[in-house]
Amino acid sequence: MEAISSIKPLLAVIVSLIAAFLILLTGERARNLRESWTILASVVKFAIVFSMVSPILEGKVIEYTVISILPGLSLQFRVDALGILFALTASFLWIITSFYSIGYMRSLNEHAQTRYFACFAIALSATMGVAFSANLFTTFIFYEIITLSTYPLVAHKETSEAVKGARRYLAYLLGTSIAFLLLAIFLTYNAAGTLDFSNQGILAGKGSNALLTVIFILFMAGIAKAAMMPLHSWLPAAMVAPTPVSALLHAVAVVKVGVFTVIRVVLYIFGIDLLSRLGLGTALAYFASFTIIVASIIALRQDNLKLRLAYSTISQLSYIILGVALLTPSSMVGGIIHITNHAFSKITLFFCAGSIYCAAHKTKISELSGLGKKMPWTMTAFFIASLSMIGVPPAGGFISKWYLAVGSMEAKEIPILVVLLVSSVLNAAYFLPITYKAFFEKQDDAHLHDGYGHHDEIKEIPMVAIPLVITAITSILMGIYPDYFLTLAKEVIR
Repeated sequence: MEAISSIKPLLAVIVSLIAAFLILLTGERARNLRESWTILASVVKFAIVFSMVSPILEGKVIEYTVISILPGLSLQFRVDALGILFALTASFLWIITSFYSIGYMRSLNEHAQTRYFACFAIALSATMGVAFSANLFTTFIFYEIITLSTYPLVAHKETSEAVKGARRYLAYLLGTSIAFLLLAIFLTYNAAGTLDFSNQGILAGKGSNALLTVIFILFMAGIAKAAMMPLHSWLPAAMVAPTPVSALLHAVAVVKVGVFTVIRVVLYIFGIDLLSRLGLGTALAYFASFTIIVASIIALRQDNLKLRLAYSTISQLSYIILGVALLTPSSMVGGIIHITNHAFSKITLFFCAGSIYCAAHKTKISELSGLGKKMPWTMTAFFIASLSMIGVPPAGGFISKWYLAVGSMEAKEIPILVVLLVSSVLNAAYFLPITYKAFFEKQDDAHLHDGYGHHDEIKEIPMVAIPLVITAITSILMGIYPDYFLTLAKEVIR
């Protein structure tokens, strides 16, 4: 595999850091200019990332070393098929989320908007850093920057509930990183003498089966951003944040960084052959299956819309882990492509929740009866994204689940196939009633005087509604024309 030296990965990281500085410098005195920095940086970042796709599709990798600290320990970037797929998704969705954030924050006249946009930009820089990391050392640095930069976003409202949720968020993510992930990295470096990612893994033959098993468990426990049970409760707690932040957490940055890091560890630290020999892939697959089913059942019981979406995310993230853990070509393609399919669908769902809150100030599913007639664009987009989550063609989620189902057959794991089928039924059970309630139920008299007036007074906000329509349409197009991202996903396992 030919390596190309280029500064582009570093530029993709620093462009939003520069934007964060300019946002802070501009402040509240010039809102239009401040938000222009956000839009400009997001477009430039995507352009830089997109410019690196062509050589990756040709089977090349792009490398850039910032500084070497010790032998096998450096701050280094390496752009490969997996990294570019994640970076493309995150950088494109930052453009959409930036426009959505502007409409959301202005319509609600939110406070501390400068801090909000600056932290958002820093989080996207760190996301690019993880996507393009060449080793575990670089990954860990940017992994922690994401945690620290999103903490003020989770605590944005500064209420006692927001502060409590943000503290749990920080305690879980930092605590697991220090207690488990950092130890796993130290043990890996001690055993292998390097932290560089390798297509065949770096730990084969570097320790006893017991030691390697312990290291694997430490990694899985330490990557709490993947929200596997029982280290998942930080995610529902973080729903106290503004809806664009929830969209960032669930679709663009935090949780996707978690599952992305799990994939890196599985494929490039341990490798398929070692995990197969140790039986750790199968164990991880069943652990992910447990999370998929239990989180879906909990989602069924939630009346708060964002909480239902949060538990849905916990379940859907484990599809990605499940696909990679099965260690078959089709399952890995399904898991990897679900990074993108889930991102577009879930960000649409959270955008819709934010649109409902901006226009109607409603947060509970039980309050949505009849709302579809007043917010048809929002609720139609919600329905489309729901179909993708369920796995109904032609939405993008169908492609993911198809490959996962085929992969479970390749692995001869019929129980996993049953999990996929049952979870799809559960997905339908907690998503479709929301659409039914919005379009086919009349507003309950009990909610006519809830403090925000009758549904007749509700109107969609264009600046908020347009982004969610774009992401909903994209989730359909990704199901109809999946080849582009499938090519990248197949390049990962080639």
